[in-house]
Amino acid sequence: MATLYDTLGVQTHATEEEIKRAYRKAAMKWHPDRNHGAHEEVARATFQEIKDAYAILSDPEQRKVYDAVYAEQMRGWEAQRTRAQQARAKREAAARAADEAAYAEMVSVAIRFADEGHNRDVLFGVLLGRQCEAKRAAQIADSVAALQASRREAAKTTNTPDVPDTPDLSAQADVSAKKEDAAEHRARGKRDEPAADAQPAGALGGLWFQFLNGLRF
Repeated sequence: MATLYDTLGVQTHATEEEIKRAYRKAAMKWHPDRNHGAHEEVARATFQEIKDAYAILSDPEQRKVYDAVYAEQMRGWEAQRTRAQQARAKREAAARAADEAAYAEMVSVAIRFADEGHNRDVLFGVLLGRQCEAKRAAQIADSVAALQASRREAAKTTNTPDVPDTPDLSAQADVSAKKEDAAEHRARGKRDEPAADAQPAGALGGLWFQFLNGLRF
């Protein structure tokens, strides 16, 4: 809202001299004699506003009254603007709450149909049928379908037990038996070795004894 001070282009605390200089400058700019042609009517109206503003602000008493009235008007305007802002904020908050509730409901519907095994396209169609905006329906359908797919994969991984390698008992038994046979064979060989060595030694000793006896007789 423009004020008389705005019309003259001065601050509300301007001095009388500043107001006088501002009036002269504005009057020269908008005087009808200096604005012929298409802008003459505009200049004439603006020049009259400048004269009226200066008539009030140049008079100390009228200026005091104007300041008081203007201050009161400003307080009323500020209060009105505050109320309007509060009402707008309240409407916006209610609209956001309603939008969030509608979004949550659409997500719930999509999850319910996804749990029943329906794919993404079915979810999208269901949401459109419930008057959900197409872009939002696509977003919800994509998100829910991806989430359900991820959950199914996780469930498969969790429900599939790790099967340990089953040992081949028969193979192990064969290996153990072979080891035992080899050990027994080595033990038998050790037991037989002295007897084998003693037999050739005993035979040679008998022959040597017979040879000595032949020489003796």
